Amino acid sequence: MDALASAVGDAFGVPRPVIVHVCRVELAKARAEIDDGGEPNVEAAVRDLLTQLDTSQPKRVINATGVLLHTNLGRAVVEARAASFGASIAAGASNVEIDVSTGRRAKRHTYLGALLASMTGAEAAHAVNNNAGALLLAMSALAGPGGRVAVSRGELVEIGGSFRLPELMRANGVELVEVGTTNRTRLSDYERVIDSVDFVLKVHPSNFRIDGFTEEVSYADLCELASASSTPVVADVGSGLIDAEAPWLGTAARRWLDGEPGVKQTLEAGVDLVLFSGDKLFGGPQAGIIVGKEPLVSRLATNPVARALRLDGSSIATLAETAAAYLDQRVLDIPFWAMAALAPEEVGDRASAVARGIPGTAVVDGESLPGAGSVPGATIPTKVIRIEGDADRVWKELASGPGHVIGSRKDGATHLDLRSVIPEDDAVVRAGLERIAR
Repeated sequence: MDALASAVGDAFGVPRPVIVHVCRVELAKARAEIDDGGEPNVEAAVRDLLTQLDTSQPKRVINATGVLLHTNLGRAVVEARAASFGASIAAGASNVEIDVSTGRRAKRHTYLGALLASMTGAEAAHAVNNNAGALLLAMSALAGPGGRVAVSRGELVEIGGSFRLPELMRANGVELVEVGTTNRTRLSDYERVIDSVDFVLKVHPSNFRIDGFTEEVSYADLCELASASSTPVVADVGSGLIDAEAPWLGTAARRWLDGEPGVKQTLEAGVDLVLFSGDKLFGGPQAGIIVGKEPLVSRLATNPVARALRLDGSSIATLAETAAAYLDQRVLDIPFWAMAALAPEEVGDRASAVARGIPGTAVVDGESLPGAGSVPGATIPTKVIRIEGDADRVWKELASGPGHVIGSRKDGATHLDLRSVIPEDDAVVRAGLERIAR
């Protein structure tokens, strides 16, 4: 085993104990295979496994796909100030649950809750580790095992990772009460069940669109109906667009947002609780944010399930700094919004500078995507660097080289969209192009 580990170890950036463990496991498999008459190649098997481990180690990459919120690449890039503050909290002790003026235990969401409530106009706010967790907490606190929740059939979504809303409800012991049809749900459909459910859930279908003969009930009409029965209305708006008007963008720059619900507007329509993601259009770290009426937010925050979903001190700090960017009117400091606000000409100027003089490259028209299931069907005009040659080879060389530049493959070529690249990384992208051109 020592000889095998020594033979393969220098080629991989994996800790020695992991290499030894892999060797031990593969040697055991080989002995069993030999007993069955096989002739295993142990070293090849070990190298394959270590290659998989080596390439899957967490590493920083450059997102040049043009998908601004790329789920496989970590979704939203956190503002440098927020990331630095979160890292400083993680690197030392913090007042996550202590009142530094008295030394007594304190609640970890006091400050963050105040920021999120002020930002959205809600009475209160709470945050958990992701938006699926926020929905799970709402079902546990407002319905619980044996409870009933009404959802339109057109909103029974499946999102990335095969996460299905009905399955989440079943796992929580909640009975799904389907109303309406896939393409048309009317107020009368809700009227039939409103007195027999614990709450009504309205889910924004953030990763698909239904066109043609469609009909849905507005938040205002649904809330008026539910209010008469004292039935809470919970809206999962998913993407986390704080204000549908996006006042930080110019009129032309925000057209791709048309039809996307804003958290503020959803609350103003009378919805009791609004749930959304922290790492999508909000532009912060992974989190599930809950805003709305104080009594309901308190029920969620004090439910036993909340402890299993809670954020750590570093995440709270990073999320708080992201919220502060909105309150301080520094929204364009948030990388997602800075990227989205770029005019195609600005992206084109950067692309031309990066590709200048490199053979086999050209700057052409393209389309960026918001990504992460946000604003489905929407695109943002952009300029991309098109690289001729074997697309698979070029893509792999860029991705595996210094900086790990991740592009996209389209029409037989590799494309790099600098809209989704932090400007400071342009030099690294150029170095990657120069390397593959040699």
